[in-house]
Amino acid sequence: MIRRNITLLLFALLFNAPVFAQAEDSTALRNIYSEILANGKAYDWLRELSCDIGGRLSGSPEAAKAVEWTRKKLIEAGADTVYLQEVWVPHWVRGEKEKASIIDAQGFSQQVPICALGGSVATAKGGVTAQVIEVSNFDELEKLGEAGINGKIVFYNHPFDTKFINTFNAYGEAVEYRWKGPSMAAKYGAVGSIVRSMTLAQDDYPHTGSMRYVDSLPRIPCCAISTNGADLLSSILHASATTKFSFEMHCQSLDSVLSYNVIGEIRGAQFPEEVIVAGGHLDSWDTGDGAHDDGAGIVQSIEMIRTLSALAERPKRTVRMVAFMNEENGTKGGRKYAEVAEKSREKHVAAIESDAGGFVPFGLGLQMTDDKKSKVRRWSSLFLPYNIWNFDEEHGGADIGYLQQNMDTPLIGLVVESQRYFDVHHASIDTFDRINKRELLLGAATMTSIVYLLSEYGL
Repeated sequence: MIRRNITLLLFALLFNAPVFAQAEDSTALRNIYSEILANGKAYDWLRELSCDIGGRLSGSPEAAKAVEWTRKKLIEAGADTVYLQEVWVPHWVRGEKEKASIIDAQGFSQQVPICALGGSVATAKGGVTAQVIEVSNFDELEKLGEAGINGKIVFYNHPFDTKFINTFNAYGEAVEYRWKGPSMAAKYGAVGSIVRSMTLAQDDYPHTGSMRYVDSLPRIPCCAISTNGADLLSSILHASATTKFSFEMHCQSLDSVLSYNVIGEIRGAQFPEEVIVAGGHLDSWDTGDGAHDDGAGIVQSIEMIRTLSALAERPKRTVRMVAFMNEENGTKGGRKYAEVAEKSREKHVAAIESDAGGFVPFGLGLQMTDDKKSKVRRWSSLFLPYNIWNFDEEHGGADIGYLQQNMDTPLIGLVVESQRYFDVHHASIDTFDRINKRELLLGAATMTSIVYLLSEYGL
């Protein structure tokens, strides 16, 4: 009888163990969400980063200020260790505000909003004025060839595909005209290029972003035009093929600058050699103040450190926040971090990035092997009370991507509602007033929760 009772007791304990663990984990997540929603500091921190420091383009004085600001905030948040990791970054400056106008066949001129693409060369003194050729894709450009392009300005009028529900898919399909467009136009003798802004919004705000020259081709000045400006230019061109475009830009590339990734960590209590990384990128474009892209990811990650530090139990595994430098125009910070981690033979359990804006979260993107996806998805029921339901997307982040490339680290990306993101992305209206406090804090709580579970159970 005693043996039978012991057997039944052991069976009951084994059978109910996952239930008790789930109950404990459910309580832990509820405590995380409650702590952040009631006492979270991310919104106030973001006001400081965005409004007091502003746009943080790599190599700028503002980027340097942001490095020191982040170091201090991580110390205040309760990190055991905070340090800077050296990284050399490109230093491109926009210079004086850009000017542009459309000149129709009768010589009438209308000003339109543009901004230089990151990495562009300046126009010659006095600007560039030439006839415009409109194309919607590279096939049309190739058909025109040198005979149709030489000495002209190429206008890539390729709108976002509105049929995509996930606006990142629309961005991914259109962004090659910004990235490759200038050199593709230069191949046929163009003297400049214009690209329709990467947004679904109809407005007068041009959206900047990186481009890359092909070294074997001439470097021509390139700019983005607002969507309203693009539609106006297209309509005038359809009325008269001899329409000209005139634009002036004063940007330049300077020598590389020494900057830093900012790193803060809470050392694991049981498995300190196993590291979980969570972060975002500290740099931003100079047109706005970088509140959504990616000030939000930075303060959410610092909030993670603050919250885990405030909890009664120390994480079992080491939790490390990384504020990566130079995601926007080089990803030098992400590369550097992965190189150092690989050389040091660190064991990274997983890496999480928030770089889709501070909007309401609804899922976690899983860029990892199927067996690890299954492990993460076992926790999905714990997130349902917080409207986190999508574990099907495969996305990590640009900065943490090098960890997977170098060390096969599993990646996780915070999935947020993206419908409004490209309204502000890389534009002058990416500002703090566009941030919703509760949505920002919900994102921080979701990141902290997945970090907690990874710390408890590994992957």
